[in-house]
Amino acid sequence: MKSWKTLGALALLAQLAVGAGSALAQQPIVIKFSHVVATNTSKGKAAEYFKKIVEERTQGRVKVEVYANSQLYKDKEELEALQLGSVQMLAPTFGKFGPIGVREFEVFDLPYLFDNMEQAQKVTQGPIGHKLLKKLDSKGITGLAMLDSGFLDWTSNRPIVKPGDIKGMKIRIQSSKVIDARTRAVGALPQVMAFAEVYQGLQTGVVDGQENPPSIVSTSKFYEVQKFLTVSEHGYHGYVLIANKRFWDALPADLRPIMDQAVTDTTTYFNSNSKKENDDALEEIRQTGKTKILTMTAQDKDEWRKAQAPVYHEMEKRVGKELMTEIFTTIGRDPAGLK
Repeated sequence: MKSWKTLGALALLAQLAVGAGSALAQQPIVIKFSHVVATNTSKGKAAEYFKKIVEERTQGRVKVEVYANSQLYKDKEELEALQLGSVQMLAPTFGKFGPIGVREFEVFDLPYLFDNMEQAQKVTQGPIGHKLLKKLDSKGITGLAMLDSGFLDWTSNRPIVKPGDIKGMKIRIQSSKVIDARTRAVGALPQVMAFAEVYQGLQTGVVDGQENPPSIVSTSKFYEVQKFLTVSEHGYHGYVLIANKRFWDALPADLRPIMDQAVTDTTTYFNSNSKKENDDALEEIRQTGKTKILTMTAQDKDEWRKAQAPVYHEMEKRVGKELMTEIFTTIGRDPAGLK
């Protein structure tokens, strides 16, 4: 028969075990959200908005840690880190999925694919976009949403207006076979470079120019090391909000509707602000007086379209001819992709 002292000790241990279990149960679910741009960019603001509404709506049960400016991983490393579970959420650009075997996303890198954001959103926010997001499942990735950032403009140290102007220039690009092809089509020399290295690359002359929406040019201060910005709108620019599939699938059932709604609200927040942010950024760049703003005419753009037309045919096998045709049908464009 156990003594009262022994029984008391056992009771105390039991209480401590219960207390420890309760403390563990109260530990928040942590989401590491990593990205490669500044906090004050459209993507950076969206990440902070997501953090705010998730933590508020889950009453602290989910904690979102945002790591901006490649604090954790650079472009080439972040997708692998997500697949391994080292981070739980990212928002990379579309071309980043080609190297992991989902080449269809590179269709968005075709030159002058969309004439305006209304056309783009018929695709990204419609059935085609949802179907593409599902293709990430097999890679251990949950595709949550597509974020429409805007259109790409050139920055450079000599004027770029006509296709011949860019010939021989070293242009920083993202790792995308389609971007590589469209850059080579006009005689430029594409250089794949991590985003975190672009400013220094421009400053030291390792590259002569780059392409990004004005909001990225402004927040990254590329205007300090580039003489010209050409409003060319030569390519679509957006992000894919993604999560580690195993992590996302394991979220408690009562939290899933909250998290799904947070994704929807973050997408709306991002898309509704992107145009104003790009317009404001362009004016801010103009006001610095450090970079001269050039604007392509409709005729200039037609010359670029003709020069880069072969890219559509060259990339049919890579991104899928059926997908290209489906996009053209959705936006009411000629199947040749050029009219």
